[in-house]
Amino acid sequence: MTDGPQSRPPKSENLPASEDVVEIVPGILRLMLPVFLPGLGHVNCYAIEDDRGLALIDPGLPDGASHEALRQRLTSVGLDIADVHTVVITHSHHDHYGGVARLAQLDTRHPLQVVAHQGFGSKWHRAYEDVDIGEDSADLLHRPLEEIEAVAAKLVRPTPWGDITPQIPAEPLRHYADGIGIRASMQPPAPTTIVTNADRIELGGVSYEVIHTPGHADDHICLWGAENGVFFSGDHVLPHITPHISGITDYEDPLGEFFRSLALVGSYDEATIVLPAHGDPFNDLPGRAQAISDHHVERLERVREIGSEVGDAEVEAYMRMLFRERSWGGMASSETFAHLEWLRLHDGATRTEVNGRLRYDLGS
Repeated sequence: MTDGPQSRPPKSENLPASEDVVEIVPGILRLMLPVFLPGLGHVNCYAIEDDRGLALIDPGLPDGASHEALRQRLTSVGLDIADVHTVVITHSHHDHYGGVARLAQLDTRHPLQVVAHQGFGSKWHRAYEDVDIGEDSADLLHRPLEEIEAVAAKLVRPTPWGDITPQIPAEPLRHYADGIGIRASMQPPAPTTIVTNADRIELGGVSYEVIHTPGHADDHICLWGAENGVFFSGDHVLPHITPHISGITDYEDPLGEFFRSLALVGSYDEATIVLPAHGDPFNDLPGRAQAISDHHVERLERVREIGSEVGDAEVEAYMRMLFRERSWGGMASSETFAHLEWLRLHDGATRTEVNGRLRYDLGS
């Protein structure tokens, strides 16, 4: 006799940010920084020491708590945040580039270098460049919450399928921006070093190949070190969960780009360890890339089934049947749109526009 069904252990991407700093391979430290995003418990910041100081990959969110966690974790292993000279950003999402704003304010021993893809700064973020947010005070915690809500209401944008992006909740926005201002917390930093596919950068004495991997974000990059067998996968390939596929993109076929990028990454079968931006390190990069690709093939089949039920319908109607209710919202709509566009471009689905909103008919 058993005690009944056992709950599944949490996926490693969901685990809270441990204060422990672990040397994954010689010269590469894993620092887990706190995040407060659906389905995630931390972001991995990787610290790499060299004779000048430190390089970081993905320094976390822009809020003060994340910055202080970064400082404390470095201090716990005898390192000084003032020695950070380079930040590599895998893509332009808040939990990866946000920490640069506070690092840039430090009195560091070297000018801070920011490395990112040539397309860095997503379409979503570029839309905010001309938004009038009023007085951009750095003292956010003492401003009335309604003022923050008024700013958050301006940070919404129309989507390609006719909805608007969700409003950022005022309380997280207040904490992200306190001490640095709203625009600094929202806008991706200007890179000082631009990279593109097949470029090489040196970190800790190891030469890494830059691999452009659009899908989760247009400007996403991975790094491959043939000398040490290390593959930094960012959010492109995660150990247990499948990355969000953005439909707000400069690409006509975002899911198609993701499939192409997964196939490319899967060819790096010499990688001995994969260091993701969320979750635990893992191996078998080709197998995991194929599993993620297979997942989206299955999702495409499910969208086809939904199409036979709903007929000619808007993206939201498909989204509500493709995702569980707890996931309904902007990200789910965005990913649904990406799958519908793939079916339009590759499988004969038709798209019409009615009153500014896209509708899809997948046929019988």
